[in-house]
Amino acid sequence: MTAAALAAAAAWVWLRPCPTIPLNRGAPRLRAICALAAAGLVLSGVSAGAAAPSALAVVLAGTAWGGLRLWRRRALARGIAETQERVLECCDLLASELAAGQAPDSALARAAETWPALAPAWLSHAYGGDVPSALRRAGAEPGAEGMTLVAAAWHVSHQTGHGLSDALARVAQSLREARATDRLVRGELASARATARLVAALPLVGLVIGSGSGGDPLGFLLGTPLGIACLAGGLALGLAGLAWIERIAAGIGR
Repeated sequence: MTAAALAAAAAWVWLRPCPTIPLNRGAPRLRAICALAAAGLVLSGVSAGAAAPSALAVVLAGTAWGGLRLWRRRALARGIAETQERVLECCDLLASELAAGQAPDSALARAAETWPALAPAWLSHAYGGDVPSALRRAGAEPGAEGMTLVAAAWHVSHQTGHGLSDALARVAQSLREARATDRLVRGELASARATARLVAALPLVGLVIGSGSGGDPLGFLLGTPLGIACLAGGLALGLAGLAWIERIAAGIGR
């Protein structure tokens, strides 16, 4: 049981941000050393006679947890991208509505229909509140940082009397250029991510080949101490590789 728990610890070390060391070049190297050390303890513990069924259950549970965390990271990244698109859409909508002669209250109402996070800003304007502050609060949502530029444009226009539609049009153009750069970066990283997933799936091809050649790789991996040790190490390294690629991609995105 202890050896199998160490298998989950190997994935945990890779996927959890290190709390005591800054995220610099040395931190990933330390996590790699910790993961390899945990994997070595797994090999020694399982081969020494740990209970196979319990060890296998913990290994699979740790793998499921690591995979779920990777999936949540990707889901968060997709949510951020969708929010960025909503911000750009709302900024274009506000600029076009104001340029067409609509009142700011009406423009904010239309934008709030497109993105409900702007409803507080619309209510602030309707009741004479601080619209830029409401826009900044909307910009606190992950992916909505562009709303701080909309808030700044609104504030400057209110203080100086400069045309708000022109300022919002420039903000929208700036956000559009940033989104284009982001899409370019994601496109360049797509091949690296696809390669990482392909490499992670290659062991399944090996299992199929082994079964087709008359062997019993699943029986070895799931029913023997040494096989469970190999399974734990392979799964931990596979998750570590996928997490490494995602961390590199996140760093480039930032």
